[in-house]
Amino acid sequence: MSRSSEKKSVGFATHIIAGGSAGAMEALCCQPLDTIKVRMQLSRSGRAPGTKARGFLATGAYIVKRETPLALYKGLGAVLGGIVPKMAVRFASFEAYRDWLADKQTGKTRVANVFLAGLGAGTTEAVLVVTPMEVVKIRLQAQYHSLADPQDIPRYRNAAHAVYMIVREEGFSALYRGVTLTAIRQATNQGANFTTYQQLKKLAHSYQPELSELPSYQHMLIGLISGAMGPFSNAPIDTIKTRLQKAPAEPGASAARRIAAIAGDMWRQEGVRSFYKGITPRVIRVAPGQAVVFAVYERVRKIIETIKDTDVNGDNYSE
Repeated sequence: MSRSSEKKSVGFATHIIAGGSAGAMEALCCQPLDTIKVRMQLSRSGRAPGTKARGFLATGAYIVKRETPLALYKGLGAVLGGIVPKMAVRFASFEAYRDWLADKQTGKTRVANVFLAGLGAGTTEAVLVVTPMEVVKIRLQAQYHSLADPQDIPRYRNAAHAVYMIVREEGFSALYRGVTLTAIRQATNQGANFTTYQQLKKLAHSYQPELSELPSYQHMLIGLISGAMGPFSNAPIDTIKTRLQKAPAEPGASAARRIAAIAGDMWRQEGVRSFYKGITPRVIRVAPGQAVVFAVYERVRKIIETIKDTDVNGDNYSE
Protein backbone atom coordinates (compact mmCIF):
# COMPACT_ATOMS: atom_id res chain seq x y z
CA MET A 1 0.00 0.00 0.00
CA SER A 2 1.69 3.16 -1.19
CA ARG A 3 1.48 6.48 0.55
CA SER A 4 -0.46 7.97 -2.29
CA SER A 5 -2.99 5.15 -2.27
CA GLU A 6 -3.58 5.68 1.43
CA LYS A 7 -4.39 9.36 0.84
CA LYS A 8 -7.10 8.89 -1.77
CA SER A 9 -9.04 6.08 -3.41
CA VAL A 10 -8.77 5.33 -7.09
CA GLY A 11 -11.82 5.79 -9.34
CA PHE A 12 -13.19 2.93 -11.44
CA ALA A 13 -12.39 4.78 -14.68
CA THR A 14 -8.75 4.90 -13.61
CA HIS A 15 -8.79 1.15 -12.97
CA ILE A 16 -10.18 0.60 -16.48
CA ILE A 17 -7.56 2.78 -18.20
CA ALA A 18 -4.54 1.84 -16.08
CA GLY A 19 -5.52 -1.80 -15.65
CA GLY A 20 -6.44 -2.22 -19.31
CA SER A 21 -3.16 -0.67 -20.45
CA ALA A 22 -1.20 -2.88 -18.09
CA GLY A 23 -3.07 -6.03 -19.12
CA ALA A 24 -2.72 -5.37 -22.84
CA MET A 25 1.03 -4.85 -22.49
CA GLU A 26 1.32 -8.06 -20.46
CA ALA A 27 -0.63 -10.05 -23.06
CA LEU A 28 1.45 -8.80 -25.98
CA CYS A 29 4.69 -9.61 -24.14
CA CYS A 30 3.74 -12.95 -22.61
CA GLN A 31 1.16 -14.70 -24.84
CA PRO A 32 3.74 -17.06 -26.48
CA LEU A 33 4.71 -18.39 -23.04
CA ASP A 34 1.05 -19.00 -22.19
CA THR A 35 0.50 -20.92 -25.44
CA ILE A 36 3.51 -23.14 -24.69
CA LYS A 37 2.17 -23.70 -21.16
CA VAL A 38 -1.25 -24.77 -22.44
CA ARG A 39 0.26 -27.13 -25.03
CA MET A 40 2.47 -28.71 -22.36
CA GLN A 41 -0.50 -29.19 -20.06
CA LEU A 42 -2.53 -30.82 -22.84
CA SER A 43 0.36 -32.93 -24.09
CA ARG A 44 0.29 -36.68 -23.57
CA SER A 45 4.02 -37.02 -24.29
CA GLY A 46 5.96 -38.97 -21.72
CA ARG A 47 3.18 -41.48 -21.05
CA ALA A 48 5.06 -44.43 -22.53
CA PRO A 49 7.54 -46.13 -20.17
CA GLY A 50 11.07 -44.84 -20.59
CA THR A 51 10.03 -41.67 -22.43
CA LYS A 52 10.22 -38.10 -21.24
CA ALA A 53 7.63 -35.38 -21.64
CA ARG A 54 8.48 -32.67 -24.16
CA GLY A 55 10.09 -29.73 -22.34
CA PHE A 56 9.50 -25.99 -22.48
CA LEU A 57 11.95 -25.09 -25.26
CA ALA A 58 11.17 -28.23 -27.26
CA THR A 59 7.44 -27.49 -27.12
CA GLY A 60 8.00 -23.93 -28.33
CA ALA A 61 10.24 -25.11 -31.16
CA TYR A 62 7.71 -27.79 -32.12
CA ILE A 63 4.91 -25.22 -32.39
CA VAL A 64 7.04 -22.84 -34.47
CA LYS A 65 8.21 -25.63 -36.79
CA ARG A 66 4.78 -27.11 -37.45
CA GLU A 67 2.53 -24.04 -37.22
CA THR A 68 4.77 -20.96 -37.80
CA PRO A 69 5.86 -18.44 -35.12
CA LEU A 70 2.46 -16.69 -35.26
CA ALA A 71 0.94 -19.82 -33.71
CA LEU A 72 2.51 -18.77 -30.42
CA TYR A 73 -0.09 -15.96 -30.39
CA LYS A 74 -3.11 -18.22 -30.83
CA GLY A 75 -5.86 -17.09 -28.48
CA LEU A 76 -4.49 -13.55 -28.24
CA GLY A 77 -7.80 -12.09 -29.47
CA ALA A 78 -9.68 -13.73 -26.60
CA VAL A 79 -7.11 -12.43 -24.11
CA LEU A 80 -7.15 -8.86 -25.44
CA GLY A 81 -10.96 -8.91 -25.55
CA GLY A 82 -11.16 -9.74 -21.87
CA ILE A 83 -8.07 -7.99 -20.52
CA VAL A 84 -9.62 -4.56 -19.90
CA PRO A 85 -12.57 -5.84 -17.85
CA LYS A 86 -10.32 -8.41 -16.15
CA MET A 87 -7.78 -5.88 -14.91
CA ALA A 88 -10.44 -3.30 -14.06
CA VAL A 89 -12.34 -5.88 -11.99
CA ARG A 90 -9.11 -7.14 -10.37
CA PHE A 91 -7.82 -3.79 -9.14
CA ALA A 92 -11.22 -2.22 -8.41
CA SER A 93 -12.50 -5.22 -6.43
CA PHE A 94 -9.20 -5.57 -4.55
CA GLU A 95 -9.32 -1.94 -3.45
CA ALA A 96 -13.01 -2.26 -2.50
CA TYR A 97 -12.45 -5.44 -0.45
CA ARG A 98 -9.33 -3.95 1.17
CA ASP A 99 -11.24 -0.81 2.16
CA TRP A 100 -14.10 -2.88 3.62
CA LEU A 101 -11.62 -4.93 5.66
CA ALA A 102 -9.60 -1.92 6.84
CA ASP A 103 -9.63 -0.71 10.43
CA LYS A 104 -12.38 1.91 10.60
CA GLN A 105 -10.37 4.16 12.94
CA THR A 106 -6.90 4.04 11.38
CA GLY A 107 -7.85 3.22 7.79
CA LYS A 108 -5.04 0.65 7.65
CA THR A 109 -5.50 -2.98 6.54
CA ARG A 110 -3.80 -5.87 8.32
CA VAL A 111 -1.73 -8.32 6.27
CA ALA A 112 -4.25 -11.12 6.78
CA ASN A 113 -7.03 -8.89 5.48
CA VAL A 114 -4.94 -7.84 2.48
CA PHE A 115 -4.67 -11.56 1.67
CA LEU A 116 -8.44 -11.96 2.04
CA ALA A 117 -8.96 -8.96 -0.25
CA GLY A 118 -6.70 -10.64 -2.81
CA LEU A 119 -8.69 -13.88 -2.52
CA GLY A 120 -11.89 -11.91 -3.08
CA ALA A 121 -10.45 -10.05 -6.08
CA GLY A 122 -9.23 -13.29 -7.68
CA THR A 123 -12.59 -15.00 -7.19
CA THR A 124 -14.48 -11.99 -8.56
CA GLU A 125 -12.38 -11.74 -11.72
CA ALA A 126 -12.58 -15.51 -12.25
CA VAL A 127 -16.38 -15.54 -12.18
CA LEU A 128 -17.01 -12.32 -14.11
CA VAL A 129 -14.28 -12.45 -16.77
CA VAL A 130 -11.49 -15.03 -16.59
CA THR A 131 -13.39 -18.32 -16.94
CA PRO A 132 -15.20 -17.63 -20.25
CA MET A 133 -12.10 -15.87 -21.60
CA GLU A 134 -9.89 -18.88 -20.81
CA VAL A 135 -12.33 -21.44 -22.22
CA VAL A 136 -12.20 -19.60 -25.55
CA LYS A 137 -8.42 -18.99 -25.35
CA ILE A 138 -7.64 -22.64 -24.58
CA ARG A 139 -9.86 -23.91 -27.41
CA LEU A 140 -7.94 -21.66 -29.82
CA GLN A 141 -4.53 -22.55 -28.39
CA ALA A 142 -5.30 -26.28 -28.53
CA GLN A 143 -5.76 -26.21 -32.33
CA TYR A 144 -2.76 -27.69 -34.12
CA HIS A 145 -3.47 -26.14 -37.54
CA SER A 146 -0.71 -24.39 -39.47
CA LEU A 147 -1.19 -20.69 -40.04
CA ALA A 148 1.02 -20.97 -43.15
CA ASP A 149 -1.34 -23.38 -44.91
CA PRO A 150 -4.59 -21.76 -46.15
CA GLN A 151 -6.09 -25.21 -46.70
CA ASP A 152 -5.60 -26.12 -43.03
CA ILE A 153 -8.89 -24.71 -41.77
CA PRO A 154 -9.28 -24.74 -37.97
CA ARG A 155 -12.47 -25.59 -36.13
CA TYR A 156 -12.48 -22.16 -34.45
CA ARG A 157 -11.43 -19.29 -36.74
CA ASN A 158 -11.14 -16.58 -34.07
CA ALA A 159 -12.37 -15.68 -30.58
CA ALA A 160 -15.83 -14.51 -31.69
CA HIS A 161 -16.33 -17.62 -33.84
CA ALA A 162 -15.19 -19.82 -30.96
CA VAL A 163 -17.75 -18.23 -28.62
CA TYR A 164 -20.49 -18.73 -31.23
CA MET A 165 -19.59 -22.39 -31.86
CA ILE A 166 -19.20 -23.28 -28.18
CA VAL A 167 -22.54 -21.73 -27.22
CA ARG A 168 -24.34 -23.23 -30.23
CA GLU A 169 -22.97 -26.76 -29.79
CA GLU A 170 -22.51 -27.01 -26.03
CA GLY A 171 -24.67 -24.29 -24.51
CA PHE A 172 -23.84 -21.05 -22.71
CA SER A 173 -22.81 -22.94 -19.58
CA ALA A 174 -19.83 -24.40 -21.48
CA LEU A 175 -18.18 -20.98 -21.27
CA TYR A 176 -18.13 -21.47 -17.50
CA ARG A 177 -16.65 -24.95 -17.53
CA GLY A 178 -14.03 -25.17 -14.80
CA VAL A 179 -15.24 -22.01 -13.04
CA THR A 180 -14.62 -23.53 -9.59
CA LEU A 181 -11.03 -24.48 -10.39
CA THR A 182 -10.45 -21.15 -12.11
CA ALA A 183 -11.80 -19.30 -9.07
CA ILE A 184 -9.54 -21.28 -6.73
CA ARG A 185 -6.54 -20.63 -8.97
CA GLN A 186 -7.23 -16.92 -9.37
CA ALA A 187 -8.04 -16.49 -5.68
CA THR A 188 -4.78 -18.08 -4.53
CA ASN A 189 -2.88 -16.22 -7.26
CA GLN A 190 -4.18 -12.80 -6.29
CA GLY A 191 -4.11 -13.50 -2.55
CA ALA A 192 -0.39 -14.29 -2.74
CA ASN A 193 0.26 -11.69 -5.42
CA PHE A 194 -1.31 -8.64 -3.75
CA THR A 195 -0.12 -9.55 -0.26
CA THR A 196 3.49 -10.00 -1.37
CA TYR A 197 3.36 -6.87 -3.54
CA GLN A 198 1.89 -4.67 -0.79
CA GLN A 199 4.38 -5.89 1.83
CA LEU A 200 7.42 -5.52 -0.42
CA LYS A 201 6.22 -2.07 -1.44
CA LYS A 202 6.00 -1.02 2.22
CA LEU A 203 9.47 -2.44 2.81
CA ALA A 204 10.89 -0.51 -0.15
CA HIS A 205 9.33 2.71 1.15
CA SER A 206 10.76 2.08 4.62
CA TYR A 207 14.28 2.01 3.14
CA GLN A 208 13.60 5.09 0.97
CA PRO A 209 11.48 7.44 3.10
CA GLU A 210 12.44 10.39 0.92
CA LEU A 211 10.52 8.94 -2.06
CA SER A 212 6.80 9.67 -2.38
CA GLU A 213 6.59 7.20 -5.30
CA LEU A 214 8.82 4.23 -6.08
CA PRO A 215 10.56 4.26 -9.48
CA SER A 216 9.17 1.97 -12.20
CA TYR A 217 12.06 -0.48 -12.06
CA GLN A 218 11.29 -1.15 -8.37
CA HIS A 219 7.60 -1.71 -9.17
CA MET A 220 8.74 -4.20 -11.82
CA LEU A 221 11.09 -6.03 -9.46
CA ILE A 222 8.45 -6.24 -6.72
CA GLY A 223 5.85 -7.40 -9.27
CA LEU A 224 8.25 -10.04 -10.57
CA ILE A 225 8.70 -11.54 -7.09
CA SER A 226 5.02 -11.34 -6.15
CA GLY A 227 3.94 -12.81 -9.49
CA ALA A 228 5.97 -15.98 -8.93
CA MET A 229 4.14 -16.83 -5.70
CA GLY A 230 0.87 -18.10 -7.19
CA PRO A 231 1.99 -20.61 -9.85
CA PHE A 232 3.99 -22.74 -7.44
CA SER A 233 1.04 -23.01 -5.05
CA ASN A 234 -1.67 -23.98 -7.54
CA ALA A 235 -0.01 -25.66 -10.55
CA PRO A 236 -2.02 -28.93 -10.21
CA ILE A 237 -5.29 -26.96 -10.16
CA ASP A 238 -4.29 -25.05 -13.30
CA THR A 239 -3.31 -28.21 -15.22
CA ILE A 240 -6.57 -30.02 -14.39
CA LYS A 241 -8.53 -26.87 -15.26
CA THR A 242 -6.85 -26.61 -18.67
CA ARG A 243 -7.69 -30.21 -19.57
CA LEU A 244 -11.26 -29.80 -18.32
CA GLN A 245 -11.85 -26.64 -20.36
CA LYS A 246 -10.32 -28.07 -23.52
CA ALA A 247 -12.58 -31.12 -23.66
CA PRO A 248 -16.27 -31.04 -24.69
CA ALA A 249 -18.88 -31.83 -22.06
CA GLU A 250 -19.78 -35.43 -21.23
CA PRO A 251 -23.56 -35.97 -21.00
CA GLY A 252 -24.65 -36.86 -17.47
CA ALA A 253 -21.22 -36.26 -15.90
CA SER A 254 -21.00 -33.65 -13.15
CA ALA A 255 -18.11 -31.21 -12.97
CA ALA A 256 -16.79 -32.86 -9.79
CA ARG A 257 -16.91 -36.27 -11.44
CA ARG A 258 -15.05 -35.03 -14.53
CA ILE A 259 -12.40 -33.30 -12.40
CA ALA A 260 -11.87 -36.51 -10.43
CA ALA A 261 -11.67 -38.54 -13.65
CA ILE A 262 -9.10 -36.19 -15.20
CA ALA A 263 -6.98 -36.14 -12.03
CA GLY A 264 -7.18 -39.94 -11.70
CA ASP A 265 -6.22 -40.48 -15.33
CA MET A 266 -3.26 -38.12 -14.99
CA TRP A 267 -2.07 -39.87 -11.84
CA ARG A 268 -2.34 -43.39 -13.30
CA GLN A 269 -0.99 -42.77 -16.78
CA GLU A 270 1.46 -39.88 -16.36
CA GLY A 271 2.40 -39.77 -12.69
CA VAL A 272 2.69 -36.89 -10.25
CA ARG A 273 4.86 -34.86 -12.64
CA SER A 274 1.90 -34.44 -14.99
CA PHE A 275 0.25 -32.12 -12.45
CA TYR A 276 3.18 -29.73 -12.87
CA LYS A 277 3.35 -29.77 -16.66
CA GLY A 278 3.82 -26.28 -17.97
CA ILE A 279 5.08 -24.90 -14.63
CA THR A 280 8.26 -23.50 -16.24
CA PRO A 281 6.54 -21.39 -18.92
CA ARG A 282 3.81 -20.47 -16.46
CA VAL A 283 6.26 -19.02 -13.93
CA ILE A 284 8.29 -17.43 -16.72
CA ARG A 285 5.05 -15.96 -18.08
CA VAL A 286 3.26 -14.96 -14.86
CA ALA A 287 6.20 -13.45 -12.97
CA PRO A 288 7.39 -11.06 -15.73
CA GLY A 289 3.73 -10.53 -16.63
CA GLN A 290 2.99 -9.23 -13.15
CA ALA A 291 6.17 -7.12 -13.30
CA VAL A 292 4.78 -5.49 -16.46
CA VAL A 293 1.26 -5.20 -15.02
CA PHE A 294 2.24 -3.46 -11.79
CA ALA A 295 4.84 -1.18 -13.42
CA VAL A 296 2.47 -0.05 -16.19
CA TYR A 297 -0.53 0.18 -13.84
CA GLU A 298 1.32 2.34 -11.30
CA ARG A 299 2.76 4.57 -14.03
CA VAL A 300 -0.53 5.10 -15.89
CA ARG A 301 -2.43 5.62 -12.64
CA LYS A 302 0.11 8.25 -11.57
CA ILE A 303 -0.25 10.05 -14.92
CA ILE A 304 -4.04 10.07 -14.63
CA GLU A 305 -3.93 11.35 -11.04
CA THR A 306 -1.46 14.09 -12.06
CA ILE A 307 -3.78 15.17 -14.88
CA LYS A 308 -6.74 15.23 -12.49
CA ASP A 309 -4.82 17.25 -9.91
CA THR A 310 -3.71 19.69 -12.61
CA ASP A 311 -7.31 20.14 -13.77
CA VAL A 312 -8.53 20.73 -10.20
CA ASN A 313 -5.75 23.19 -9.42
CA GLY A 314 -6.32 24.96 -12.71
CA ASP A 315 -10.04 25.31 -11.99
CA ASN A 316 -9.33 26.65 -8.51
CA TYR A 317 -6.81 29.13 -9.90
CA SER A 318 -9.24 30.41 -12.51
CA GLU A 319 -11.81 31.04 -9.85
